[in-house]
Amino acid sequence: MATNVQKITLSPSRDIPFNKLLLSQSNVRRIKAGVSIEELAEDIARRGLLQGLSVRPVVDDAGVETGMFEIPAGGRRYRALELLVKQKRLARTAPVPCVIREGGIAEEDSLAENIQRAPLHPLDQFRAFLALREKGQSEEEIAAAFFVSVGVVKQRLKLASVSPVLLEVYAEDGMTLDQLMAFTVSGDHARQEQVFERLKTSYEKQPYAIRRMLTEGAVRACDKRAQFIGLEAYVEAGGTILRDLFQGDDGGWLQDIAVVDRLVAEKLKAEADAVAAEGWKWVEMAPDFAYGHTYGLRQLRGETVPLTTEDEASRDALQAEYDRMSDTYAEADELPDDVDARLGEIETAIEAFEARPITFDPLDVAHAGAFVSIAHDGALRIERGYVRPEDELPVEPEVAAENAEPHLVAAAAMRTGEAVMADAPTPEPEEDEGLSALSDRLMTELTSHRTLGIRQALGEQPDVAFLAALHALTLKSFYRYGSDSCLELDLKSVAFSAQAPGLNDSASAAAIHARHEGWAKVLPKESGELWEALREWDSDSRSGLFAHVVSLSVNAVHEAWHRRPRALNHADQLARAVDLDMAAAGWKPTVDNFLGRVTKARILQAVSEAKGAHAADRIAHLKKGDMAREAEALLTETGWLPEPLRGAEPEAGEATAAQDGTTAMGEDECPRDTEDTTDIPPAVAAE
Repeated sequence: MATNVQKITLSPSRDIPFNKLLLSQSNVRRIKAGVSIEELAEDIARRGLLQGLSVRPVVDDAGVETGMFEIPAGGRRYRALELLVKQKRLARTAPVPCVIREGGIAEEDSLAENIQRAPLHPLDQFRAFLALREKGQSEEEIAAAFFVSVGVVKQRLKLASVSPVLLEVYAEDGMTLDQLMAFTVSGDHARQEQVFERLKTSYEKQPYAIRRMLTEGAVRACDKRAQFIGLEAYVEAGGTILRDLFQGDDGGWLQDIAVVDRLVAEKLKAEADAVAAEGWKWVEMAPDFAYGHTYGLRQLRGETVPLTTEDEASRDALQAEYDRMSDTYAEADELPDDVDARLGEIETAIEAFEARPITFDPLDVAHAGAFVSIAHDGALRIERGYVRPEDELPVEPEVAAENAEPHLVAAAAMRTGEAVMADAPTPEPEEDEGLSALSDRLMTELTSHRTLGIRQALGEQPDVAFLAALHALTLKSFYRYGSDSCLELDLKSVAFSAQAPGLNDSASAAAIHARHEGWAKVLPKESGELWEALREWDSDSRSGLFAHVVSLSVNAVHEAWHRRPRALNHADQLARAVDLDMAAAGWKPTVDNFLGRVTKARILQAVSEAKGAHAADRIAHLKKGDMAREAEALLTETGWLPEPLRGAEPEAGEATAAQDGTTAMGEDECPRDTEDTTDIPPAVAAE
């Protein structure tokens, strides 16, 4: 026998004038959340009331309906309507769709309406925004309609554009929203799905790992090559930029490497052609040159183009304005924005006056060249005025034998290796009634006595000895020939046999180059004027120059073919003396400079030392390439350094000096491979 199912009767609905409605004290929502009343009112004004109110008749003490209705569910909608009425945008008697409830408990109605309402899944919102966009609404219109920023709309549209395969995984809670955000870096669905498959077998599934996989091989927008060509030129050439709308990406990633390389080559070629038009014998161009690429080349000393009378007047006026504004706001805790901006403009303008172009002698230009490359910040770097050894002009003899004094001829011959040996018999000149030139033998003997006299006196005057040494070393560092000094001091600045990645663009390399150029500007152009110039300098200037030229001779490079345990021990001592901190100097472990070139055990050791054993365990299962990349991310900003960069403690340094059976008092270490010792006289014991 069939059972009758009782039919459900829904509450009736009707339009009730707004002025017949009032809020109920039975509404369970007490805390404001979600969209504001103002935004909801604007939404109702735009598209009308999409959801009616749940109301109950108000009765008097006798139980008779009063004609008013209270609202236990829908209070925010009522307040939004009330705001529109106050703004006179809605009539007080405007009909409001309502569902009239009778029986039951008013609080239950309010609670059920809020609890039973399922929140919209984020993916549904993403797809809804995309549908509106496809139907012709602009991003700005969508943002205005839903009271969000244009940036939020772009993010939602970007999320909706991810591969449908990944969106379904996200819909089934197979990945987090942060992971989905990471996949938006690339718009290539096939690439997204490929990375997702790799992610299934990887222990590390963090969003940063997803971003790194998607951007492998791409060029960062902050890379100097990208800055050099410009993002607009890259896009116009058909290049694609990967962007991350959810995290700072420093401008994104340039995906088309071939386009980057072509644009860089074309722009460098154009710049190199312009430099070549200046008349240089040769011009070399490259995005980057190895550190020390000018080693062994002589740099020309050009003349700075002087300021014109108008330029000097403009510079003086700017300096006066700068001084006046600085004095006016000297006591201010914070400068006004317009004042700060103006001071910055003046500083830039004054620096432009100081950075005057350099002119060179056309005869020098004809046998010299220039290097054209990209600086670390993406600016064009032009290094003009370098002369190769094979392009040097023949050197004229310092003295002419037929006109020079005999003792000068002897000195010149000694410098060219043609002087006679001291013990070779030299005939004395025949006596005559007039004055005759002194013999070479006698000149040698007399100047030997003078040499000893200078040595003895110089050894008792440290200030003069310091000046003489500074003079000799500066000649070696800044001038073509070092023969203007009688001191047999030498300064060797060795080239690096192996170029470390990023060496030429490192902070240390930039600082050394800037310091060298700064000293070159204040030194006299001619080597013959150097001695008097240094004599006039104060002690601080001399000490600064001395420190610079001595620093150029440091060689702490480990070379397998040239064991120098005692020299490397001294390098440790020197590093401690100057408080060297390679992390503060800008060195960071990367895949290229360390992590990709050591064993997995070394990688794990580094991560363990910097982040703890737990972090190392998290990446221990990865292949070496993935492990190195993960380690690079983990070690960022930790300041971790490999052992050769840490600097040894004194005890460790002493142990290093004793390696390979060599002690501090052992046999001399191997001679330098390029050093010719055949012309060095043996030491003479003091009598």
